[in-house]
Amino acid sequence: MHTKEIKWTIFLITVVGNFLGMFDSTTVNLALYAMSTDLGVSLSQIQWVVIAYMLILTVLLPFFGKLGDILPKNKLYATGFLLFALGSFLNFTANNFYLLVLYRCIEAVGASIMISNAPAIIASIFKSERRGKALGLNGCVVAIGGLSGPAMSGILINFFGWHSIFLPSIPIALAGAYFAYKLLPSHVLHKGNFKFDYLGFAYFSVGILALLLAISEGHIWGWTSLKIIFLGFITLVFGTLFYLRDNNINYPMINFKLFEIREFTFGNLAIMTSYMAMFTNSVLLPFYLQEILLYSPMKTGLVVLSYAVVLSITAPFAGRYAGKHGSKYITLCGAGIYILSLLMFITFNEDTSTLLIILVSGFMGIGNGLFQSPSNNAILSNVPKPELGVASGILALSRNVGNILGVAITITLFASFKSHFLASGKLLYNEAFLKSFHYTMSVGVLFAIACFTLAYLAYKNETYRQS
Repeated sequence: MHTKEIKWTIFLITVVGNFLGMFDSTTVNLALYAMSTDLGVSLSQIQWVVIAYMLILTVLLPFFGKLGDILPKNKLYATGFLLFALGSFLNFTANNFYLLVLYRCIEAVGASIMISNAPAIIASIFKSERRGKALGLNGCVVAIGGLSGPAMSGILINFFGWHSIFLPSIPIALAGAYFAYKLLPSHVLHKGNFKFDYLGFAYFSVGILALLLAISEGHIWGWTSLKIIFLGFITLVFGTLFYLRDNNINYPMINFKLFEIREFTFGNLAIMTSYMAMFTNSVLLPFYLQEILLYSPMKTGLVVLSYAVVLSITAPFAGRYAGKHGSKYITLCGAGIYILSLLMFITFNEDTSTLLIILVSGFMGIGNGLFQSPSNNAILSNVPKPELGVASGILALSRNVGNILGVAITITLFASFKSHFLASGKLLYNEAFLKSFHYTMSVGVLFAIACFTLAYLAYKNETYRQS
């Protein structure tokens, strides 16, 4: 097989792992109501099927990113596929709530291995323009996974029940494990006797788990509740222990010198705030379409489809451009489109046309396509090659933390605004909803402005390496 063909084959195997992770998370979201009814638990309880998956996946990202620097990637990635297949099969057999949550955690471990290492593998086999194009295509595949999940889930649940949503992933993951083991790089970047900081990993895991749990559940438990205060204390203590340990040993889990690289630090912060901005819209728009405009779930899905379609077209172009010309201007353009899109969403009311909603959603997709893959390219291009794995894990961590923060802040603000306006007795429900929608979207605009500012700081004196 030609070298170029081998690289694109490796790319295909790698992005299949990313596809499965996104596909699985969106299929489960649509099945939560059916799961709660069948298993006899409340909707608040069944949310732990999603929360547990996200917590485990996110906490383990830097750990598996680090392992990607010290273990053969073919064996590690194949293990990720196998654990994902095992978790999917066990989910298919789950007959009670607690087993389902446990099996979802197994599935999350497999997903974390693949998601943390995919960008590093892509960045290591492609150079300059082709690296940007590959990272852009990776973004497309992730978008397609998120897009196809609900459609597939709806069909399977309707005809075969919620257990069946886990079946499609099993043969794909098993095939992925075989080809990953056979074709992915088997060499390691670190030679010799390499040590891993297990105690530091334990500190990190406890600290980040407490933080993410507080973020995801704060709007339910109350941000000033004893549970949240306790989790904040745990985060502070174990975060400090982790930082002190990692700065005083010769084999740290996370090399904090990476954060001396401006593009890496500010780039990751820009990625995080971009997801906070995007999820302000992603959380609220479906509610607006169904509660105010009275769209059916199917029509809602079709209307927001423009976002993923335009993203999948834009991302490869943006990644290729960044690989050839650098990321400074194209990322700023993407962040600027975030700001404009969210400002347009603020104008939506009871009379907004379907065509305008489709166009603005598509415009937001252009912004995401222009921002994400060039940002990923710039961040990974400025990191020393031996640190690509852990840098990839931190990059994935930034995305997930932005996701969780965006959802938590959006839900908290929107619910608070709506309760306040309804309690005043001066507004009807639709008026209170729209006013809350507009105020919360305004906060999304602030996130987008922060994203633009951080991207400028990251790349203002771009030291982009075409390597």
